[in-house]
Amino acid sequence: MLTQQESRENQAAEVQGDAEQRAATVTSELYHRTGPDLRRVGLNPDFWYPVAWSKKVKPGKAFATRFAGDPIVIVRPDDGSPIYALEDRCAHRQVPLSKGTVDGDVVRCCYHGWSFDRKGSCVTVPYLNKPGVGRGVKTYPCQERSGLIFIFPGDPELAKTVPVPVPCQADNPEFKTRHFDPLVNCHYSFMHENLMDMNHQFLHRKQMGQITARFMGQSKGENFVEASYSFARKGGDQPLAERLIFGKHDKNMDVKDQPVDEIVTIRTTYPYQTLQIRDKDGDFVMDLWVAYVPLGKDETATQSYGLLSVKRPKWKFLLDLAWPVLGIFTNRIFMEDKEIVEMEQQAWKELGGDHNVEVFPVVRNLRELLIRSGVPLQAES
Repeated sequence: MLTQQESRENQAAEVQGDAEQRAATVTSELYHRTGPDLRRVGLNPDFWYPVAWSKKVKPGKAFATRFAGDPIVIVRPDDGSPIYALEDRCAHRQVPLSKGTVDGDVVRCCYHGWSFDRKGSCVTVPYLNKPGVGRGVKTYPCQERSGLIFIFPGDPELAKTVPVPVPCQADNPEFKTRHFDPLVNCHYSFMHENLMDMNHQFLHRKQMGQITARFMGQSKGENFVEASYSFARKGGDQPLAERLIFGKHDKNMDVKDQPVDEIVTIRTTYPYQTLQIRDKDGDFVMDLWVAYVPLGKDETATQSYGLLSVKRPKWKFLLDLAWPVLGIFTNRIFMEDKEIVEMEQQAWKELGGDHNVEVFPVVRNLRELLIRSGVPLQAES
């Protein structure tokens, strides 16, 4: 015969077992609904990705950078010839070539002085002085555009047919452009979702006051997802920097009565993302272009490269005067976004997978695009 204590313990164990079974069923259904874990999908390497700002790679210098798990060295020869990109490992002892020196059109390893040219060929092993002795290193197609250095980490033959992106209005004198390159400790997909989904304005209430996003529609295709919004002010004073971009919003007017004075369009054209603002006349007010470059084999960190272009007003000096304020404002907004997406990444790590239950159709379409266009990450051995 069981004692009352033993009976209660058995009943508690049954209840606990039922709860665990229900939790397992819910988790199974959740994964069934959401499909593959987006955070285990890597960026497709068969595109051009920025890996450095041109101004940071000086003549006669080697510059270390990365794409996912691959170390890369950018070399700018001191003889005036174009830059090139190599695997950042000497074929001899695998130490970084970026620690070496640039001599004319070649980079020399800091250890034994092996020299490599732009084709990745080992052209000199100083202490042997014989051709064809040293093994070469991998090369990457490399181009400069709009102050950025792009590499093609995928199939080099495809680089000939895939266009190098044109980042927003960087070369347009009618716009003033700001560069930014924050390192964010999260998978790149969190960054895409954050910008695409403008329904998180409560997060920015300290910087923006009380505003709400009004969803204006979406479109999608094989390689893109796009959503449009307008904003209305529910209360609070409008920051100066916001007024420079959006114009004046009347907080004393009901949201439903506030006119649509601007359209904000966010678009992911894989693998890049843009945000464009047009005024009520359809003219560009602001143009943002950003690329998210993964870091590490598991791609759980992201190096962003972005250009933010703002249309100069009739009195152009006014934008120059306000530029520092605009920079502080946009940086504060981004730091709030950075903190939140890093929280999402930490939750993914603690839970052992993607538990998001997405209800916004735009983000669901975006997730499908990123999964469809990406490549599976190899599990750590």
